[in-house]
Amino acid sequence: MKISYKWLQQFIQTDKSPEELSLILTNIGLEVESLEKVQGVPGGLEGLVIGFVKECSQHPNADRLKVTKVDVGGSEDLQIVCGANNVAAGQKVVIATVNTIIYPTTGEPFKINKSKIRGEVSEGMICAEDEIGLGHDHDGIMVLDAASEIGSPAKDYFNLQDDFVYEIGLTPNRADAASHLGVARDLSAILQIPLSMPDVSNFQVKDSSLIIPVSVEDTNACPRYSSLTISNVKVDQSPDWLKEKLNAIGVRPINNVVDATNYILHDLGQPLHAFDADAIKGQKVVVKSCPENTSFKTLDEAERKLSAEDLMICNAEYPMCIAGVFGGISSGVHAGTTKIFLESAWFNAVSIRKTAKRHGLKTDASFRFERGTDPEMTVLALKKAAMLICELTGGIISSEVSDIYPTPARPFDIEISFRNVNRLIGKEISPEEIRTTLKGLGIDIISETKEGMLLQVPAYKVDVTREVDIIEEILRIHGYDNIEIPSQIKASLNYTAKPDKEVLQNQTADLLTANGFMEILSNSLTKLSYSSEPEQAVKILNPLSGDLDVMRQSLLFSGLEAISYNQNRRNADLKLYEFGKVYQMDGENYKENQRLSIFITGAIETENWSAKQVAAVFYNLKAAVDQIVQRMNIKGLVSNDASSANFSSGIAYRKGEKALVEFGSVSKAVLKKLDISGEVFYADFDWDLVIRSVRNNKIAYREVSKFPSVRRDLSMLLNKDVSFDQLKQIALKTEKGILKEVNVFDVYVGDKLPEGKKSYALSFLLQDEEKTLADKQIDAIMQKLILNFEKQAGAEIRK
Repeated sequence: MKISYKWLQQFIQTDKSPEELSLILTNIGLEVESLEKVQGVPGGLEGLVIGFVKECSQHPNADRLKVTKVDVGGSEDLQIVCGANNVAAGQKVVIATVNTIIYPTTGEPFKINKSKIRGEVSEGMICAEDEIGLGHDHDGIMVLDAASEIGSPAKDYFNLQDDFVYEIGLTPNRADAASHLGVARDLSAILQIPLSMPDVSNFQVKDSSLIIPVSVEDTNACPRYSSLTISNVKVDQSPDWLKEKLNAIGVRPINNVVDATNYILHDLGQPLHAFDADAIKGQKVVVKSCPENTSFKTLDEAERKLSAEDLMICNAEYPMCIAGVFGGISSGVHAGTTKIFLESAWFNAVSIRKTAKRHGLKTDASFRFERGTDPEMTVLALKKAAMLICELTGGIISSEVSDIYPTPARPFDIEISFRNVNRLIGKEISPEEIRTTLKGLGIDIISETKEGMLLQVPAYKVDVTREVDIIEEILRIHGYDNIEIPSQIKASLNYTAKPDKEVLQNQTADLLTANGFMEILSNSLTKLSYSSEPEQAVKILNPLSGDLDVMRQSLLFSGLEAISYNQNRRNADLKLYEFGKVYQMDGENYKENQRLSIFITGAIETENWSAKQVAAVFYNLKAAVDQIVQRMNIKGLVSNDASSANFSSGIAYRKGEKALVEFGSVSKAVLKKLDISGEVFYADFDWDLVIRSVRNNKIAYREVSKFPSVRRDLSMLLNKDVSFDQLKQIALKTEKGILKEVNVFDVYVGDKLPEGKKSYALSFLLQDEEKTLADKQIDAIMQKLILNFEKQAGAEIRK
């Protein structure tokens, strides 16, 4: 939101500099994101001075040029060649001296250089109105008042003053500050200076020749509707002062009627809308909703289908405007308009927010209505706007104010205690300061006792409804920086359930980061097309777009989107992880589950002078998964094939009946959805199950064995339906004491093997805690393993 420093001066008179006000605004909760100097005209007429034409003679080499001698207040006169037909001796003119940059009304800025024109030296330029951005007239040079001072800056002659514009990051709860009046009200409270309210005492109805009756059918969506009419309007350009004000805050001037309504919106925070009265069919205005899918063309010439919940401003035959959001193309003010119907209303914030989002429209009016406007401002703003329009257009007010307000908004009655004020702020605030602050903010004190106050909060403070809100307002104006840090801090010790979820998550994140993984954070909203079980998806009732219409059921696709984004930018070697929640319907209930996803794709080692590039393989992912399982000290896992259709091949570690983690290679069909090239390895941890598994673990000390371990390998031919987990269980049952680890280090499936067969290469780690193993003992164990593999798994040991 943009706020003009000069504009604020209409409400409060302060000698604070723009920079000082910037700091004050930020300290009271209106954070100033930027402060920009704005000039009334481009370039601010810098370098332009008032000159006196002492001599003017015909150019010796050009019929249409003159050679002049101009006094600009320096030690020597300037010789300037001029082509204007109205230049003459004795004139006071605007001079652009050498090295001055001038900004014409049309075209690009350019620099004035000393030059020769048809053989005569020219040391500047005598300016026309359009050449310095002051207008569009190019009939001749500007001839100034004879009393103007020679050598004085042109910006002083034209009374140009620089403005400063604040860009304020307005939070959604501060609807009361969405205008210059609202910001000035806060400054008035903290600076303790009077606030000048708009004066509409000169408002006068000239006649009642144009009465347009209004009917409000939906008083919930439109609790108050004020209006009047203006006749004899002449639509034209706005005067320069109004254009400058609107341009300063980034609002494009359109015409004197529309500009007046925009001015009042930013001045008082009350949106208004002007209709061409002649376009109101049946000379009647009806505030109502229209049937579902009614067609309506808005000012941007877009054809929109209305919802039955959209509040519309209609005439006797068809809708004219989406209430509080956007006008219609057929009823707007145009160059031929001579009569207008002026609207100033208080609309329901929820209704406007839904309509604006439904149609993808965001306007200055909807921005304010969505947050809540002041219900008591409609008539005041209407009168001030009508007076301004009459001043700008020569029109006359031709009806009394129509004000439909069946159920007036009531101020909030709130009790506060001085004890709670001091306790929550952490400092004793005197009743006198509280009284002054509340008065400055427009909050009335109904009664006061030694213990506290009964207050009446105006309806425009939509976020102040409780005692703590009042205390926050007091603290805001007192100043957060004025609360001293106490020398003693009191705190209570809280018992934390074991294991600490945050600690475990941080330990795992540190482990992965230390191994070269990068953490990502993605949106929990995604598209329905990613869902494998769309009937269980949690759908968004009012989605921002079709790509964000459901809550995610897996972390897979958010990670793949990150991989796709990076691959498209030539960053293909990735190791990523993400902690996040997934969501789904469980019958009539909503269910959410914490997950951990891990992704590896591209090269695990980049090419360098001493080594070739090494592509990532499944076992790089398995190593990361096993590290986490080992770090969490989770025992008793059973492995089998992954069941998810998202994997082309993979393994699942199960804890009882539930999968603790599934990991493997993502299927090509899934990768194709996101146009990802190359193989992607993915692990999906049920982090809630990890936490439950860790909870039952006990840490026990075990001495490092003094005796060496021995590794033996076996290669075998198996039926394809035999899993590694089956082989591992056979091995561990065969030798329970000495056999420590069983791992698969090679798998081969191909046309070189008999049909229905696969080849596994297994490694076995043997270690005795009490002595060094002898070859004879090792060979005996390996023979037992071979025998049981052949008997129980149908394995054929390859020599």
